[in-house]
Amino acid sequence: MILACQNISKSFGDVEILKSVNFHIEERDKLAIVGVNGAGKTTLLRIILGEEEPDTGVVVRARDIRVGYLSQHQDISFDNTVYQEMEQAKAYLIDMERRLRELETEMKHAEGEELEKILETYNRLSTRYDHENGYAYESELNGVLKGLGFAESDYDRDINSLSGGQKMRIALGRLLLSRPDVILLDEPTNHLDMNSITWLEGFLAGYPGAVIVVSHDRYFIDRVSNQILEIEHGRSTLYRGNYSFYREQHEKKRQDEMKAYLNQQAEIAHEEDVIRKLKQFNREKSIKRAESREKMLERIDRIEKPEELRADMRLTLTPVTESGEDVLFAEHLAKAYGENKLFEELGLDIKRGEHVALIGGNGTGKTTLLKILARKLAKDTGTVTLGAKVRMGYFDQENQDLDPEKTLFEEMSDAFPEMTNTRIRNTLAAFLFTGDKVFQKIGDLSGGERGRVSLAKLMLSPANLLLLDEPTNHLDIPSKEILEDAIRDYTGTVLYVSHDRYFINQTATRILELRNKVLTNYPGNYDDYELNREKLYQLQNEENPYADTTQSVTKQGFSIVSTEAYAKQNGGSGKEEYLARKEAYAAERKRASDRRKLEKRIAEAEQELEEIDRQMNLPENGTNVSLLTELTTRQQELEEQLLGWYEEMDGLETAETSE
Repeated sequence: MILACQNISKSFGDVEILKSVNFHIEERDKLAIVGVNGAGKTTLLRIILGEEEPDTGVVVRARDIRVGYLSQHQDISFDNTVYQEMEQAKAYLIDMERRLRELETEMKHAEGEELEKILETYNRLSTRYDHENGYAYESELNGVLKGLGFAESDYDRDINSLSGGQKMRIALGRLLLSRPDVILLDEPTNHLDMNSITWLEGFLAGYPGAVIVVSHDRYFIDRVSNQILEIEHGRSTLYRGNYSFYREQHEKKRQDEMKAYLNQQAEIAHEEDVIRKLKQFNREKSIKRAESREKMLERIDRIEKPEELRADMRLTLTPVTESGEDVLFAEHLAKAYGENKLFEELGLDIKRGEHVALIGGNGTGKTTLLKILARKLAKDTGTVTLGAKVRMGYFDQENQDLDPEKTLFEEMSDAFPEMTNTRIRNTLAAFLFTGDKVFQKIGDLSGGERGRVSLAKLMLSPANLLLLDEPTNHLDIPSKEILEDAIRDYTGTVLYVSHDRYFINQTATRILELRNKVLTNYPGNYDDYELNREKLYQLQNEENPYADTTQSVTKQGFSIVSTEAYAKQNGGSGKEEYLARKEAYAAERKRASDRRKLEKRIAEAEQELEEIDRQMNLPENGTNVSLLTELTTRQQELEEQLLGWYEEMDGLETAETSE
């Protein structure tokens, strides 16, 4: 054990944030702390670091343990260059190296006993320098800088000329290079692009020390962690596994808790009913028995009802009108800012019902492309065409169309006057606005909060094409899950920019990557993208002058793939091969859509059958012939429908298996 928290409690005023939190970590453990916004995650990190005192409990550290910390908000202003600042993490090695050179010079002019002393010092220092990996520190420093997205041309830049996000990356890199025994990270992926996050995952997974991380990036903590500490209502629960394991076990635990609660409630109701009947007899013995049972009932350790995500906080997105099959078509798009050419000859073709994620490194032009498609920004060349009956909704965190003088509730109710107050409040609650917060003025909200209000408005709009720029920013995990469910079940079309790989994995049916000034198409979700990333990129971009391979420019994004390149890779006719793949993908998308609809129908029918069974078994309905006849008729109808749907599902599964 190198670090442990024992019975940590902390209150701010009357609010108890942490209640008897307990856990410990070993030398190579990777622990992720999860919980809703305001659960106390950052407070716990500050207590571990010693910046905050707990009301009760202690933090125990092994002797000589060094702890490094990266907070969400750092006031970074250095006078060094990028490379010089990173060197500060290895200053002790640079000092050792300088001292070794001095000793080498001294040895040239020493002899006898003096020389022996210098040699002894030199050998001792040289051994330590070698043990600390001093001979490879420059290579390590370069690896961290490049992993965090800095090119060699950035090394001599003054840190004060960097953006806030770049400064945070410098702080992260310096922390990683200092190699503490325990690394504490608070939202480390906020300022990283996907390539840098992937590099950081590999670095932390293989790090010889312990890591404690607070993050809303579920894909990241799934890859890095081997333990999850959940903080819920102030109390902690430790799960020994990654995020996927935690989600599975957490759901099972919640179901078990609800089952135990319902069983106890049934027992209590039964006892109360028996007590009431005993008292009704109004006899001495029956009254004594009733009193005895009441005392037993009072001694029961009552189970608190588990808090569940309310069903009415789920978002249901339903387009008012259905668009045509062709939703959004663009070709020959180009955009440059001065000498900085973001892209040229880009094209894309998006069909009804597709959920397309647009990804790429920082600065590649993703947001610019989305703004051009939304007609919020002028293009240099090219055309953008919307299909029949397309109604577009656009979410842009930088330019929210909100009235700063209105309250949140007024903003929503004025935009949707036909909507009930309950639905408006439930939608706002899904985006973390509850209680009196809904009566706060828009002008008093932070930038992230205004972004959430805009997203809530868009979710209620009648649009059938949604263009979203980083929709999950500023959302905690439960709110992300609400949004994921809404997008996944949405029958309209979605094109979004996101760095949230877990969100992409849950919602995307296709991915477009903007890399080296061209678009590459990847059918499937993020896992599919990772599996086929380089193969499909090379296939679709042969002889691309901007790529670091000899790939060709894809003139129409995904819609005109290089069939010659495909033929070279796979043999035979490239055009026929490509068309066959495209047709197979369209069939696969249709099957997936049919399967989702069938699964929903089956689940609803099975749920209704369970309710019918319950109604038929109620004692008070036993003599109600009319009701029982009605229930039996409906039961037979549902069972016949289910048989047909089960056969359809078997057919879909057989088709999937045969391919």
